[in-house]
Amino acid sequence: MPGDVVTVVGIGADGWEGLSSAARSAVESADVLMGSTRQLALVPGVTGQRIAWPSPLSEALPGLLDEHRGRRVCVLASGDPTFHGIGTTLTRLLGADAVRVIPHPSSVSLASARLGWAQDQVQVVSLVGNPVELMHPHVQPGRRLLVLSWGAHTPAEVAGLLVSRGYGSSAVTVLEQLGGPSERVRTARAAEWSHEVDALNVIGVLCQADEDAALLPTVPGLPDDAYENDGQLTKREVRAVTLSRLAPVPGQLLWDVGGGAGSIAIEWSRHHPTCRAIAIERDPDRAKRLERNAAALGASVTVVLGKAPDGLDELETPDAIFIGGGATAAGMVEACWNALAPGGRLVLNGVTLETEALIARWYGELGGDLVRLDVQRASAVGTMTGWRPAMPVTIWSVTK
Repeated sequence: MPGDVVTVVGIGADGWEGLSSAARSAVESADVLMGSTRQLALVPGVTGQRIAWPSPLSEALPGLLDEHRGRRVCVLASGDPTFHGIGTTLTRLLGADAVRVIPHPSSVSLASARLGWAQDQVQVVSLVGNPVELMHPHVQPGRRLLVLSWGAHTPAEVAGLLVSRGYGSSAVTVLEQLGGPSERVRTARAAEWSHEVDALNVIGVLCQADEDAALLPTVPGLPDDAYENDGQLTKREVRAVTLSRLAPVPGQLLWDVGGGAGSIAIEWSRHHPTCRAIAIERDPDRAKRLERNAAALGASVTVVLGKAPDGLDELETPDAIFIGGGATAAGMVEACWNALAPGGRLVLNGVTLETEALIARWYGELGGDLVRLDVQRASAVGTMTGWRPAMPVTIWSVTK
């Protein structure tokens, strides 16, 4: 085992004193000790060769491991190495049989203990290497969030996002140096947060909506005014039905062809943190607008500027495709159908006679499901109220 297995030891801010006997033994017997500069400083008396992580680590790690193959390698990691940590990275690179993990209580475990929160009732959001906008789908009334911080600047960014969303009354608790001799816990309302903090911190948020805060749930059908748009927007009711046919599944990828304002791609991605979308948009202004909408709603959407179907074969294989624009372009439906993974869903919406004719042809060839959706909205008719119909939409959906 010594030369073939990498041992990963979780370590907290309490350093050597907080390690179990098994963890101490692994650190002491290592020929090579790897970790961040901060983590290596927590075990000063160990004699093994010390290697501080280079940057960027993801590119250097395989070569670093190859260089020390056959030696006893111990990797230091913060807290639980398999919870948003390097333990999973090493397992992916080397295989589970080549990695031994000795965990320490994670920062989430320690934070939950300090706050008195049940771990199974909190939402963990990692902002390590991620934009603060990633929080948006999780900011909901009464929700408890534990935010993994990227540094001393993160608490102020989190408080700023909460205020901008109308959640300035939310209680923000910053827990610094958890488990260590310099541990400190401070709470303030998001609108009043002004503290300087240690770079090693976790943020607890008890979300409280202000009276005028917009409700933006993760179910399909956000209000149309949640999107900046120039009219190229799949309307709320049609969007909800369309997404029900696309059937978002955690971990899957959507192509939104002819992205427009990006509402389909965004609401697909908001369904679950692991849902991803690629939006293909040919108009540069719309593409930029789509990116702004995705950021404002915390969605994982990659925007590709281009005219489909050109270049679609260069993209990652999708699990679902929505054709919201350009369906009548030569070869569009063929390219999308061929690109789908087995079991993938294709959905095409049409409002013009030309698109409906195309849908009828493909429905005859591939089958699937056809729905014609008529939506009417109440509006003023003089001093009274009447119904004004929107253009009917034909929705074709088919599974490969």
